[in-house]
This record gives sequence, structure tokens and C-alpha cells, in this order.
Amino acid sequence: MIQKLQQKHRLSHTPRALSALLLGLCTLLPPMVLAQTWPVKPIKVIVNFPPGGAADHLARVIGQPLQEALGQPVVIENRGGAGGNIGGDAVAKAPADGYTLLMSSGGMVSVNPHLYERMPFDPARDIRPVAAVARVLVYLVTKPDLPAKNVQEFISYLKANPGKLSFGSPGNGSSPHLAAEMLKAQTNAFAVHVPYRGGGPALQDLLGGRFDFWFDPGVGLQHVRSGRLKLLAVGSMRRSPLFPDTPTLNEAGLKGFDADTYFGLYAPAGTPTEVVTRVNREVNRILATPAIRERITAIGGEPSPMSPSDFGSRASIDSIRFGALIKARNIKPD
Repeated sequence: MIQKLQQKHRLSHTPRALSALLLGLCTLLPPMVLAQTWPVKPIKVIVNFPPGGAADHLARVIGQPLQEALGQPVVIENRGGAGGNIGGDAVAKAPADGYTLLMSSGGMVSVNPHLYERMPFDPARDIRPVAAVARVLVYLVTKPDLPAKNVQEFISYLKANPGKLSFGSPGNGSSPHLAAEMLKAQTNAFAVHVPYRGGGPALQDLLGGRFDFWFDPGVGLQHVRSGRLKLLAVGSMRRSPLFPDTPTLNEAGLKGFDADTYFGLYAPAGTPTEVVTRVNREVNRILATPAIRERITAIGGEPSPMSPSDFGSRASIDSIRFGALIKARNIKPD
């Protein structure tokens, strides 16, 4: 009888003991072993800009197919503010287990270190590139009643009316802001900057006529098609396939004008390489599908599959060119 009671006692505690033992062993497993079981729970993608902008749109474009590929929910969470630093900091300080990713413009890595004297994290040290999603072009767009029928007339009008025109942007140091600063530098013109906390709010105010022009990162192109906004040029080195008859600013005489930036996924430093490789592979596969390519192209972007190392190298190149512009124009954060 005593032996049976002892046996029953041992068996009743076996599941709890095993669970504790397995949990303890998991904390001792090397990253490679943990990566082999990843993912086993939902994955959070933090977008470091408010809803309605390019980063938010791209996160939602790839979120569903990524969820299907990984077999776990992919939850999108917007944490805008401080030029993307708030969301970036949240990811930099998150556990490096593959369950927290960041969707950001390249500006957080290539621009913000030049813009802010102090950042709450070091992009070069605290996060790692995972997968590029799209090269985002910017489009010189004006309100429809601005008296300029083409880009040459716009530049002449801008130069003839120093300080009378205003332009919006998703915030200081954003690619639309830097594009406008390039325009001002190359034309020796002046316009008043009106920064917003994201592309969505800026677009709404342009539609309301509260400023005159901006460099649209693709979020307002449907209003160009409907006639509510006027497209004059592309801030890229090559024309957009969406608007093949619209010239680039380079063609309009602003030589070398290129304000494109790359958006993509990042992870906390220390995230297992096997996890990064898996996400990169799945994202690149998703970007090759016609439906996803069409959705990215529809907002004026270009799907840009590349390796994590190539994605990181691209940010380094952009850091050099944008850093020089920020210094020359004495651009400060909001």
C-alpha cells in the first residue's frame, strides 16, 4: 500500500516537474537550437511611424503573407514619434528572440544619428537589418491650384516667391523633408517647412490646402490620379513606371537629384542569425509574388529583395549622402 501511494505521488508531480525542467533547459539552449523551433508564438512588428504612412502600409502589405509563411500571427503595432526613434528604441530593448521586429524607413539608421545629438539607442549596435521590403520613391506633388503646369514652371515660381510657399513632410529628417531641402539647395530657393508626425497627417493637410507642395512617399498617389493633387516630377534618378511621362528632377536640370530611401525589417541585435535568415528568405519570396509586387508598386514603390548584409550596406551608403546634406543645411530635429 505504501509503495502504491509513493508511486501515485511521484506520477502526480511528474508533469509539473517535467515542465519546470524543460523550461530550465530552454534557457540554457544555444540560439541555434532555439531558432530551430522558432516561431512558436505570435510575432510583433512595430512600425515606428503613425498609421497612414509608407512604413505602415508596407508592414500591412507583407504582414498577412508573412503570417501564412511562418504559421503564427503577425501583429502590427504603431509606435510613432521622435523621427522613428521611439519605435526603434522599443525594438532595440526587446528580447532578441525573433518575436519583435521593426518596420522602418532607412532614415532611422542613416539619418537620425546625424540629426539627433543623443539617441536612446545606437542603430549600428542595437539593431540588425533583416530584410529590405521596398525602395520608396518620392514624388513632387502640389495642390491643384498652384500656378505651375510643369516642373520648370514650378521651380521658376518657387524662386520668384521666396518664403511665400510652404511644404509639408512627415517630420524633420524624413526622406520627403530631405528631398525638399535638396530642392531648395539646388535651386537656391526658399520655402517654409511644415513638419508633421507622419505622412498620413501631412497628406490630409495638403488635400485641405494648408500648404503648397511636398515630396509624397507614395501615400497620396491615388489623389494624383483623381485630380485632387498635381504631380510634377519624381525625386529619383529614374522615372516611375506608374507615371512614365513624368520627368525626374535630374532630367529637369537638378543633376544627381536622388531622395529615394529603403524601407524594411530590423530586429534587436543578438537575434539568432538562423531566425534572421528565415525571415529574410520568406520576405524575399513574398516580394516575388505578383500580387504583393502590384500592391507595393501601386503606392509608387519598388519591391527590393536583398540579403541582410546588402540591406545594411545600403543604409551605410545613404548615411554618407544624407549626413552631408543634414550638415550643410543645418537640419535639426523637431
